[in-house]
Amino acid sequence: MLALAAGLAAAELVAGALARGTTPFVAVGETFIDMTPGWLKDFAIEWFGTADKAVLLGGMAVVLVALGVGVGVLSERRPGAGHLAALALLAVAGIAVWSRPDTTGADLIPVGAAGVVALPALSWLVGLSRQVDQPTAQTPASSPEATSRRAFLTAATAAAAFAVTGTGVGRWLASRRVGVESSREELAASIDLPTPDVPASVDLGVDGAEPWRTPNADFYRIDTALSEPLIHPTDWTLRIHGMVEREVEIDYDALIEMGLVDRWLTLNCVSNEVGGGLIGNALWTGVPIADVLALARPLPDADAVLSTSDDGWNAGTPLEALTDGRDALLAVGMNGEPLPLEHGFPVRMIVPGLYGYVSATKWVVDLEVSRFDAFEAYWTTRGWAERGPVKVASRIDVPASGDDVTAGTVAVAGVAWAQHRGIERVEVRVDDGSWQPARLADVPSADTWRQWIYEWDAEPGDHTLQVRAVTADGEVQTSEQAPPAPNGSSGRHGIDVHVT
Repeated sequence: MLALAAGLAAAELVAGALARGTTPFVAVGETFIDMTPGWLKDFAIEWFGTADKAVLLGGMAVVLVALGVGVGVLSERRPGAGHLAALALLAVAGIAVWSRPDTTGADLIPVGAAGVVALPALSWLVGLSRQVDQPTAQTPASSPEATSRRAFLTAATAAAAFAVTGTGVGRWLASRRVGVESSREELAASIDLPTPDVPASVDLGVDGAEPWRTPNADFYRIDTALSEPLIHPTDWTLRIHGMVEREVEIDYDALIEMGLVDRWLTLNCVSNEVGGGLIGNALWTGVPIADVLALARPLPDADAVLSTSDDGWNAGTPLEALTDGRDALLAVGMNGEPLPLEHGFPVRMIVPGLYGYVSATKWVVDLEVSRFDAFEAYWTTRGWAERGPVKVASRIDVPASGDDVTAGTVAVAGVAWAQHRGIERVEVRVDDGSWQPARLADVPSADTWRQWIYEWDAEPGDHTLQVRAVTADGEVQTSEQAPPAPNGSSGRHGIDVHVT
């Protein structure tokens, strides 16, 4: 276990020194994510939400500990077989690294460093452990047994110290060499980003309800990247090609010079359950995607755009949704600051009215104008629908299900959304009574969620509350329940409360 930890630390150290974005640990994790069947991904998101990566990393750590111990025991009993097992683990790591998008030979250097450290450390530690006979209280401190024990403990401590120090220094070097955070700070001063002042009358200010604007730190994150791609704006380019009259490649400065717009837009994940929290609303700053596509002039037969992230993830988006006048953006800012690394810095896509899995590509570097019948995107190969229009939905934020409330007037409040269509009406039902209209807050456009409040005259007893929304084009939120797969959940959110 210690030898494996020392090897991984050496890989982190070398990757940091060489400013490589891929380490064996991360590459194995991301390869595992790519190979995981869709149903298991859905399970992970349903159960763990935005903590899914932390759970995966913790699980990987447990597996690595078990593998390290197993290889160590095997090496102590059969050294040749143990070393072959260690080499096999190293080969798996190398294959995982090589399988990642845009990998070069330099990305394999950290794997080599892991082997150079881990294999000799394994031989050294196993050799010392075999010399140790457990000393007794009567064993002199100067005896060979006690000396061997001290030598082993000293070696084990050294390996553990190297593992901790090497990992920390490696990650520090990586962040220092890449300097992406520094470039974000520089951009904040060099590009025109607005103050995210919340428009008047959009937030009802109900205690316990989620605010209309979601702070960056609280905005949900669902993606397949264990380690965020680290891209300097000066190194970023976007290629637009495929079914176009001319291929175009633009850099960050050219994108900014096209003119920035600021839009309040709500983004939600297709994995969001009824009443779930995988949704957020922010002020996004960016360039209209339609303007960028116009530079390449898509051909008439095209009906889709395949967008690809720097880490190889891709999504298929209807071309119409990018060019029909809605505020589809290549976003560079979020809530008045450059995009956070985990939300796609330096550039990502935002398309109102579509779930993120078909539109919200982070760290975007490639737009291929094409047709849906000519490609399969990341999630469609895993059983999700080809197109992902957002379904009308609503949620009760307060009171929470299971709460005790006092009889009298009770504020029942939450949010409703149907991006690109808008919410016209929200209604609340108590038990099996009739649907009653809720009061709606204002919104700046149809592309954001809308807060609502219902003043309930609560009577003592146990009650069930339900909510439904109606879109501006007349669609009433369905009561038919459906899971997130393959095209988004449906049903009405309900809560149970006890009134005293």
